[in-house]
Amino acid sequence: MRPCLRTSRTDGMRSGVVHDLLQPRDGRNDAYRGAVGRMMLPRKPAAVVFDMDGLLFDSESLYQEAVVLAAVESGYEVVPELFHQMVGLPVVQGRAVLLSHFGEDFPVDAFQEAWVRHFWVIAETHLTLKPGVRELLDTLDELALPRAIATSSTHRTVQRHLSAHHLLGRFDTVVGNGDYEAGKPAPDPFLTAAHRLGVDPQLCLALEDSPNGVRSAAAAGMMTVMVPDLVAPTDEIRRLCVYVAPDLHDVRRLIL
Repeated sequence: MRPCLRTSRTDGMRSGVVHDLLQPRDGRNDAYRGAVGRMMLPRKPAAVVFDMDGLLFDSESLYQEAVVLAAVESGYEVVPELFHQMVGLPVVQGRAVLLSHFGEDFPVDAFQEAWVRHFWVIAETHLTLKPGVRELLDTLDELALPRAIATSSTHRTVQRHLSAHHLLGRFDTVVGNGDYEAGKPAPDPFLTAAHRLGVDPQLCLALEDSPNGVRSAAAAGMMTVMVPDLVAPTDEIRRLCVYVAPDLHDVRRLIL
């Protein structure tokens, strides 16, 4: 008999608990605070590189709902911890995680196809912007700061998401799956974005929601700010960040 489905909602983390995550246990953020006690970046950013899923759009929660539906359909058990391992990873690496967990006989291709199918049904009516996206982009316009998207998603997915929320043209370049050799947590997506923008990676501010994304941006040498979504930052992840922010409104204040 195949195992039954077991999962849990993580919405609570995004409200009260996330505010508990903002101050690093090792005091790392203190080095970046100004005389008035406000957080300051170590360098003035010359560009901003955004992740997409879970940062610009509340899509990771939809992917989690979709994987639950795909699991029910297939008769397999998918616990939140397994899904969290795949957050921020390209499809190929997610495939490897599934095979490692379930074994080589797992029908991974059919499972991923069902997962994607369920996602688009849900996203058609439930894909929303994360708080502060438009305000942050407006501020970057005012400051004439170039910006890019560096994502594990395909260009088709990026275009559909941006188009659905009238954000086409708000980014100077999009780096998506297929534009780099190694996906997150390797630095390639962010290095490719910096190269296209013509900006030194050390002068780029990288915004990420997932641990795999933070590892990627930090490995690229960027000033990395995490805005947690489904997965809370560990001590390791905090050490890779210059700051952990509650939302993009706070990132906007940080840039200003």
